[in-house]
Amino acid sequence: MGVLQLGFERNPARNRTELVHHYQKSPLQIMRPLYFDPLRPDVPYTYVMSSGGGVLQADRLRTDLTFGAGTSAHVTTQAQTRVYRMDNDYASSVTHITAGSDAYVEYLPDAVIPFAGSRLYQHTSVTLDESASLLLAETVYAGRLARNERHRYDVYASDLEVRRPDGRLVALDRVRLRPGGTNDRPAAEELGVLAEHDILAMLYVFTPRVRAADLTDLLHDALSTTFDDGLFGISALPNDAGVWMRLLANDPVSVARANHAAAAAAHEMLTGTAAPAIRKT
Repeated sequence: MGVLQLGFERNPARNRTELVHHYQKSPLQIMRPLYFDPLRPDVPYTYVMSSGGGVLQADRLRTDLTFGAGTSAHVTTQAQTRVYRMDNDYASSVTHITAGSDAYVEYLPDAVIPFAGSRLYQHTSVTLDESASLLLAETVYAGRLARNERHRYDVYASDLEVRRPDGRLVALDRVRLRPGGTNDRPAAEELGVLAEHDILAMLYVFTPRVRAADLTDLLHDALSTTFDDGLFGISALPNDAGVWMRLLANDPVSVARANHAAAAAAHEMLTGTAAPAIRKT
């Protein structure tokens, strides 16, 4: 069982957010957080990595991320997450995120690529203070597109649940992709699912800092000028809690550009500074 626990707190003496708790059990691990944004030198950027090179049969992975009052932090993955073929059993990846009062958190992992014959269940559980802001992304490919492997995984299931500290539900989203169907047309390609597209991407922005209507217009404008590869939609969440974006596409480069444009636009609106370019190997 892989475990990663990270706790961040605000250090007033150094005027920045710092990692104050760190526990890891292979294959999940991190290197030290980096402070490379010249416009926000107080924000740590943390890369989650896997020593196993991907998700294997019967893996049980758990990540706990806690952000204290007044913190600002960005967490991402070093690379895409590969989910390998499984002859038996399945794999699960559970993430718990807790954001305290006035925290600003970005959790933007790279895409998940489920290989042929793989079975993965993801669950992301968020406890979000009413004054906190969270940008959260999820992207999944139909398979190894460069090898023309599309929708040959057994099942990809993902749940997102966001609640207030007192248990009130803010948002609930469930994704269930199970190709099934026929060899010529997997059920995951049907109009009501992915509509013959290879990539599904979501971005959720929870914040009390701006109106949901303003965020909706912002993200729509950002995608309208950068994305022309497929379909996208943006909706306001209930009770003015934020917005939700979902897009379908075929080109990974186009999706990466659209994801960055949407997240960068939200970052600038919520923080007042431009989002930095994040380098990965």
